Amino acid sequence: MKQPLRTIVIEDERLPRLSLLQKLEDFRPQIEVVDSCDSYDKALQSILRHKPDLLFLDIQLQGRDGVQLMEEVKKTIPLPYVIFTTAYTDRKYLMGAIKLSAVDYLLKPIDKNELAVAISKVFQTNEKGKEPVSPEPTTGKLSFRTVTGKVYINSSDIAYIRADGNYSTVVSFLTQETILESLATLEKQLDGSIFVRADRSTIVNIKNIYKLNTKRRLCSFRSAEGVDIDLELSKVGINILLEML
Repeated sequence: MKQPLRTIVIEDERLPRLSLLQKLEDFRPQIEVVDSCDSYDKALQSILRHKPDLLFLDIQLQGRDGVQLMEEVKKTIPLPYVIFTTAYTDRKYLMGAIKLSAVDYLLKPIDKNELAVAISKVFQTNEKGKEPVSPEPTTGKLSFRTVTGKVYINSSDIAYIRADGNYSTVVSFLTQETILESLATLEKQLDGSIFVRADRSTIVNIKNIYKLNTKRRLCSFRSAEGVDIDLELSKVGINILLEML
């Protein structure tokens, strides 16, 4: 059996903290809670003392910042896996989580199924997401998880997808969306005849490529409506696409 993940819960509100601790009881013995903390200072001391494998970390701790706490921790010890738990959907908090390569970002009140998915991500080193990203037959759309729920995007509208830590950014001809799936997860789940890994950080929709500029290392995409998007790639990435097209 796998070794249990030594875990610390950091939450400054009593009821959400007790609720999460109760939910985590259902994940024993895979999860071993070694401490729970209600403040920034107590959390810092506990993390440095226990050196846990996993943190459930509230993004706001009595007016202080959980991202700042992690920045302080990593000056002394390697960061554990981090799952942020928060009532906030502000983009700046998500960007902070991405910068720290957080495993997941769960909105309160925490859903038990979402919690199970996040824990599974830790054990599988983020090789799997919550659910397959797959076409929905009636709409021809792909569904992706976002910090506020889900977004649905037509496969034909996507130009490329770029890695953003453990998350990704989907760039379509209409919008850009930060999603909670990693690029490794998406590569396994998307249709390989359409979406191709061009380099370590980019998946492209080869159906929308209309020009490859080898001199400038630019891949140009064009929608059916004539909207253009340019993407700079490595020389290796351009060569991979040249061989496929």
